[in-house]
Amino acid sequence: MYSQDYKIRSMAEAAPSARAQFIRKTYAHLAGAIFAFIALEAVLLQLEISYVLTDKVLSAPFGWLMVLGGFMAIGYVARMFATNAQSKPKQYLGLGLYVVAEAIIFVPLLLVAQWQATQMGASQNTLIVQAGLVTLLLVVGLTATVFITRKDFSFMRSFLMVGFFVALGLIVAAVLFGINLGFWFAAGMCLLAAGAILYTTSNILHHYGEDQYVGASLELFAAVALLFWYVLQLFMSRD
Repeated sequence: MYSQDYKIRSMAEAAPSARAQFIRKTYAHLAGAIFAFIALEAVLLQLEISYVLTDKVLSAPFGWLMVLGGFMAIGYVARMFATNAQSKPKQYLGLGLYVVAEAIIFVPLLLVAQWQATQMGASQNTLIVQAGLVTLLLVVGLTATVFITRKDFSFMRSFLMVGFFVALGLIVAAVLFGINLGFWFAAGMCLLAAGAILYTTSNILHHYGEDQYVGASLELFAAVALLFWYVLQLFMSRD
């Protein structure tokens, strides 16, 4: 993440019409990825095997760590495909692979959120919907900030890389030693995800090449999914 090699003419050098077309394509693909994610979750949450696998993952000593490792490996391959400048089919394969991987890794969290909502006497999707709306508002606000100010947030790359490595270390330690990272870790991860959205949106305006809208949409989707994950954890922690 955050190591793209921009070999194609960047949007900062493109004509306004080309820049506008690139932005439209990027956000159209982002919308498609989000809708595909929602549709996959709607199916997965109805399958009995999702409950069985979730129980095995949550009960296994290092089950969640293995899932996280598998997701990181798939994410690496997906990004490699999505940034392939020579093959558009490979780019779409990468985006699709990443969306499917995200949908699968979200299943345990969403099932727990549904169970927790029913324990509160609310509709099973209450927490999920609330977290989704908050995530949407935050994404709109962060995106508007970049588009209005036109500020280049590429300076955040080093901070984000360090932040994600620290977070990964804390997550691994939490799994190994049974530590509950709790509310403040989720809040910190929300800030990190917000930074990733600012960074990626800025790159869309200033650094991505004109033929890299699929890779750009994947990075945006990854940041939005990360924000939703931890916003939902905040709601669950609150309740």
